[in-house]
Amino acid sequence: MYICKGKSSHFMDNLILFEKADILNGENVVVYGLDMTVAKGDFVYIVGKVGTGKTSIIRTITAENPLKEGHGEVCGITLEGIKARTVPVLRRKLGVVFQDFQLLMDRSVWDNLEFVLRSTGWKNKDEISARIEEVLEAVGMETKAHKMPHQLSGGEQQRIAIARAILNRPEAILADEPTGNLDEETADGIMQLLTKVNKENGTTVVIVTHNRNIFRNYPGRVFVCKDEKCEESARDEVIELALTI
Repeated sequence: MYICKGKSSHFMDNLILFEKADILNGENVVVYGLDMTVAKGDFVYIVGKVGTGKTSIIRTITAENPLKEGHGEVCGITLEGIKARTVPVLRRKLGVVFQDFQLLMDRSVWDNLEFVLRSTGWKNKDEISARIEEVLEAVGMETKAHKMPHQLSGGEQQRIAIARAILNRPEAILADEPTGNLDEETADGIMQLLTKVNKENGTTVVIVTHNRNIFRNYPGRVFVCKDEKCEESARDEVIELALTI
C-alpha cells in the first residue's frame, strides 16, 4: 500500500491538491494561482472555453507539464521537482481517457489491453487473462475482445479506452473530452459508464468538457476555467454559465 507523503498535513483527505499553482502550456501560464482539492471518490468537472487551461491542468496532474510555481500533490506524490523515475509511478496510479481514444490500431482489443498490463509489470498469463475479461465485462465489451479497433464504433472504442484506463485499478480517472467525438446518445452511455466506475469502485473521476449537457445531467463538483483562473463554482452558477461555455 502506498503511504502518502507530502508537504501538506491535510493531503491525507485529498487525492489531488493544488495550492497557488501556476499551470503552464509550454512556457506560458494559462491558469494563475490554482487552488484545487479533489478527494477520493469525488466526481469533478473542469469546464471552460477552448484555450482556458483545462487540458493543461490534466497534463500537470500527470506530470506531462511541469509545475514551477506553487504546490501540487497527486496520489501522495509531490509534483514540483518530480524526478523522472517517479513519473511512471505516478502515472500507474492514474487512468487517462482521451477524446481520440488512442488505441493501438494494429492490434486487437485483447492485445491492446494485454500490452498495457505487460508494460506495467504484469507477468502471470492467467492473471492477465482474468483481468482483461473483468474489465471488458465491466464496460459491456466482453464480446469484442477479438475485434480490431477499426471494426468498432466510436462509442465502442471509447468503452475500450475506459477499460484500458481501469486495468490497473487507478485511484483516479482523468477524462479529457471523453465524449467530444461522440453523438449525444453514445456520449450518454459513456457518462453512465464513468458514473458507474465512480460509484461502484469509489474511483475519483475528473472530466474535462465543454459539453454543458454532460454537467447538467450528471451531477458533480465543477471548476470553471476563465480569465486565466480556475475556480470551483456552485452548480446553479455553472448552469447559468453554461450558455457561454
